[in-house]
Amino acid sequence: MQPSLSIWRTSEFGAYLGTTGFSGMALAMQQLLVSWILIGILSLPADQVGLIQALVGIPGIVVMLVGGASADRVDARALLIKVYLIAPVLPLYLVYVEQAGSLSVLTVTLFGLGMSVVSSYSMPAQQALLNRVSGDQVQEAVTAASAIGFVVQIGGLIVAGQMETIGVSPVLVFQAVSLALAGILMFRVSKLDPKQNSAKASPIKEIWAGLQATYQDKVILNVLSINFVSSIFNAGAFMTVYPFIIKRVYDGDAFILSILMAIFFAGAAVSNALLLKFMPLRSPGKVFLIMQLSRIFVLFLLWLQPAWWLLVVATIGWGLNMGVTTNLARAIVQESAQEAYRGRILSAFSVGMLGSAPIGAILLGWLTEEYGTSDALVPAMFVSFFLFLYGARYTSVWRYQS
Repeated sequence: MQPSLSIWRTSEFGAYLGTTGFSGMALAMQQLLVSWILIGILSLPADQVGLIQALVGIPGIVVMLVGGASADRVDARALLIKVYLIAPVLPLYLVYVEQAGSLSVLTVTLFGLGMSVVSSYSMPAQQALLNRVSGDQVQEAVTAASAIGFVVQIGGLIVAGQMETIGVSPVLVFQAVSLALAGILMFRVSKLDPKQNSAKASPIKEIWAGLQATYQDKVILNVLSINFVSSIFNAGAFMTVYPFIIKRVYDGDAFILSILMAIFFAGAAVSNALLLKFMPLRSPGKVFLIMQLSRIFVLFLLWLQPAWWLLVVATIGWGLNMGVTTNLARAIVQESAQEAYRGRILSAFSVGMLGSAPIGAILLGWLTEEYGTSDALVPAMFVSFFLFLYGARYTSVWRYQS
């Protein structure tokens, strides 16, 4: 049996990590760019920001399913090259808009929609390609890719946080370059054998077949369900409520928010690095569910509106928790999915995360304005407890063996 870290010595896996890193950096910048332009520059209230974030995310749900079908029908490498080399047009478009003095809710929403399509269409292909470049070391490869992705996201967030200092346009140019580099590095991954490529069924039938395969595997279905509900209240809280906590409670600016988001992703990177030392895990489902329960303490600390240093500690803890839960959910799905349906099952996994974002943005944006900024975190605490209870007692996730 090969040592678990041998994947680091393969050039194709290195190229894959490079593409994952640069694209992840660009998409991490995207989250902060859209949020802060709406909150800090255009000064919109939380309920309007939540609605716009939902409008930006909803089309990606359909695109994600199409991307999953495409990942199983064509060479994922070729698909990623095309997407990442075309994508820089979008941030360069917003550069033109910003330089013309036409930055508005409409132009930012159009930019967000375009980047949402890029993210949604490329994600299933990128995830499906991982099995090809990692061989039989799936858990280790998922963890390594996630850890590297979190590390480079920190750099992207710090750059994005400079938008009030150096301007929005230089940040957008950096984002465009990152996307282009992601596409260029993908050329170092070998082409798929044409014999392995097939396109016999229509895209709609292939999407439906992928959804059926997802539903029939109860472990995958349960993990997706728990992850979906969790993301509504927890990922939604980080995307919508957390920026308002920093702005309203702590009087922070874009740079402060970027530093705290970088700290969050640093925690996620550390948790993935630690996981890598213990992989492959025999019972990842147990750890996944325990993390749902442990998140309550972190959210409770944030709800208390603590001193600055304790806010940082809570942010690190939240990142550590997210890094473990996201990694293990994906690893369970990735190693359980049938090869013929892997791209489509992974797209269903990503759709669950992506589809939860608009729901969470609308709901938590409304709760923020209706009940107060910090109080919008309260539902996530109760949901985390019930997800642990449901997963441990009523699903097969707790008993899942890798």
